[in-house]
Amino acid sequence: MTMLTQLQTDKSALERTRIVTSELPRLQQGEALMKIDGLAVTTNNITYAAFGDTPHLRYWHFFPTQEKGWGHMPAWGFAEVVESTVEGLEKGERFYGYWPIASHLVVKPVRVGERGFYDGSEHRLDLTSAYNQYQRTRTDAAYRADDEYYQMLLRPLFITSFMLADFLEDNGFFGARQIVVSSASSKTAYGTAFCLESLDKVHLFGLTSSGNQAFVDSLGCYDQSVGYDELETLDPSVPTLYVDFSGDDQLRSRVHHHFGDSLVYDCYAGSAQSHEHLDESEKNLPGPAPQFYFAPYQIKKRNADWGAAEVTRRFNEAQLAFIRRVGDKQQPWMRVNEHHGLEAAQALVEDLCAGRIDPREGHVVLID
Repeated sequence: MTMLTQLQTDKSALERTRIVTSELPRLQQGEALMKIDGLAVTTNNITYAAFGDTPHLRYWHFFPTQEKGWGHMPAWGFAEVVESTVEGLEKGERFYGYWPIASHLVVKPVRVGERGFYDGSEHRLDLTSAYNQYQRTRTDAAYRADDEYYQMLLRPLFITSFMLADFLEDNGFFGARQIVVSSASSKTAYGTAFCLESLDKVHLFGLTSSGNQAFVDSLGCYDQSVGYDELETLDPSVPTLYVDFSGDDQLRSRVHHHFGDSLVYDCYAGSAQSHEHLDESEKNLPGPAPQFYFAPYQIKKRNADWGAAEVTRRFNEAQLAFIRRVGDKQQPWMRVNEHHGLEAAQALVEDLCAGRIDPREGHVVLID
């Protein structure tokens, strides 16, 4: 009998996980069983967990468990159809999408078409639809079999980077002449910088720790790296946009107090260094209140502006260019590490929560 194995996370202590095994339920008409074989597990997944109960995000709700206090940390990767009762979905087909860290997932495919399907399971109907879409690899223009690890690691981050860069440019950078990006060594941060590096309208500062400064310099997509202890050396009279990937409230306070009225916008885009929610008291800082950035909002806007096909074309083109740059054999921006099985995933999650991850590395979990 095929068993379901899940890595469940303690919502109150994200570094604490457990492996739970149970019988797979019998498929009902209109359902399909997916075998998950590879997932990217990064700081991005820790962010999903940290904001899992935020009302407009609700990441814990995609893959609910049966026990209060425990959740399924979601991750991006690939799975294969092993059983299907759905017309147009055949055994052996491979899909990219949003999965729990687990061996299998039962889905209820709706809107099945050439591109793929959406999971129409009742508990997912009122959740953000972008996370419910599953892409057939054979019809994905951006898919390359040799790039699967990079797609798992970079695609979910790069869609945030690509749409964030577009959001900032779409708004004229809110009048800023310089952009300060925190956690500049994180993949989502330097993906955003990659999308902005050809622009000469603004000066791009990569704010990072002293230990990561050489790495940030080596990327070449920031105009200048700045150590966290050097923040106050930046000119406070220049109109400044802060893009916050760190989620560090003390750093945010320093930024607001240093730039004051010259801070034209605070874009809260991630939480690489903190798993705390944006506190209401932090909205009383000098300058503009921090604004949470959510990529699906800009995707929805651009779908209306350009049409979904053009959004996909532009993103695919940029993503392939980014993968080529990150995976450059002569000077790679990232080394890929394989981890086998959910026990290895447990150790990886613990390291991610503790910040014991080299920014030069990407981590893929292969589900045995």
